[in-house]
Amino acid sequence: MPAKSKAQQKAAGAALSAKRGETPKKELKGASKQMVESMSERQLEEFASTKRKGKPEHAAK
Repeated sequence: MPAKSKAQQKAAGAALSAKRGETPKKELKGASKQMVESMSERQLEEFASTKRKGKPEHAAK
């Protein structure tokens, strides 16, 4: 499932980095902190690899 916004894509990238051990988990904030615990590495890769072009900065509620 692709990311629906640029913010979601960025959060997934940060969570993926932490899951791989490249970034300390304590540096995560907000959505990325929840994503690292609730999503698998494969799911995070799918969200993080989504193209940003044409995506809104934040998803509409």
